[in-house]
Amino acid sequence: MLEPVNVAIIYYSATGTVHALARAAAEGAEKAGAHVRLRKVAEVAPPEAISANPAWAEHVRDTADVAEARLDDLEWADAVLFGTPTRFGNPAGQLRAFLDTTGPLWFQGKLADKVYSAFTASNTAHGGQESTLLALGNTFYHWGGIIVPPGYTDPVQFQSGNPYGTSHVAGDGPPGEVVLRAARHQARRVVDTAASLKAGRAA
Repeated sequence: MLEPVNVAIIYYSATGTVHALARAAAEGAEKAGAHVRLRKVAEVAPPEAISANPAWAEHVRDTADVAEARLDDLEWADAVLFGTPTRFGNPAGQLRAFLDTTGPLWFQGKLADKVYSAFTASNTAHGGQESTLLALGNTFYHWGGIIVPPGYTDPVQFQSGNPYGTSHVAGDGPPGEVVLRAARHQARRVVDTAASLKAGRAA
């Protein structure tokens, strides 16, 4: 019998929206039978910028117990879901800073043939959600990854509407049940695909 799929959920969240999506994705992956590591990337913004935004400062305090992502988490994982707010149509600098440390693993081929997927949030509708997810795909291509989007593979996707990855408009308030269901579905799809690949390789 195969070992369960190892899934790393690695995210950056300033005020909690992407963190909520990451937790929903972790729930979906766990219910699909995966071993899950939920990891935030290191905060690189200056303290004065964080303290100037009460919601940002509060979220930093509230998630102090969440472990920070390390390269070991990527090496351990069979599949990785990345979460980030969109910043001018691109992933947040904090997540990019982590991705920019992955060269040694990439050079050794240790990031290839894993399953990758991504989710995001923006403050406004049409605020760069799709371009942010597609930009992360550029990294996955370089790694030799297997990109697994949610597509329209579950009825919830026709409500949430983004086939590239779960996304939310933070300006509308915290993620509601439809978006959280979409995140859980995306994670389950990632686990199922990674499990099939793992079984095929072991056969």
